[in-house]
Amino acid sequence: MHQQGLSLIELLMGLAIAAIVLSWAATGYKELVEANERKDAAQSLAVGMRSARSEAIIRNRTVVIRGIDNDWGRGWRITLDDKQKTLLMERSGHARVVGNQPVRRSVSFNGLGEALLPNGGFRAGTLHICARHGPISHHQVVLAPSGRISLRSEVAEQAVCEKSLGQRTNA
Repeated sequence: MHQQGLSLIELLMGLAIAAIVLSWAATGYKELVEANERKDAAQSLAVGMRSARSEAIIRNRTVVIRGIDNDWGRGWRITLDDKQKTLLMERSGHARVVGNQPVRRSVSFNGLGEALLPNGGFRAGTLHICARHGPISHHQVVLAPSGRISLRSEVAEQAVCEKSLGQRTNA
């Protein structure tokens, strides 16, 4: 007699193979989602910094962009003259963003669009969009002393990413 359908062993083997393939696909999908979140955070932050600089030039006044609760990863807020009047706010929260010392918490632009330190000196720095679970910087928002903002995508190990990862696990 000719058999139609699958035996129980064939069905179980098919299910086992499908489970293995799906676990690999899920890991790849998770990595793809994290990569897209990092890229979106980098682009959003670069656009925000450019907007702050443009507002400073248009208004001929000091405009400040700062991380929400001193954390760029939570989002950023653009304020006029370092006061609490918010011009624009963007929330993120999916990426780990860490700045080196000059841009750790905020950036001030004067009426000429130059990024300045509180003492009046020129400011330059880099905000790194780091991997969620490692010391790797995938994207960088770079602030030049002239105030020009550029977005780079150079994957490299960074000490600021490693340091913030240690602070995050200890907190």
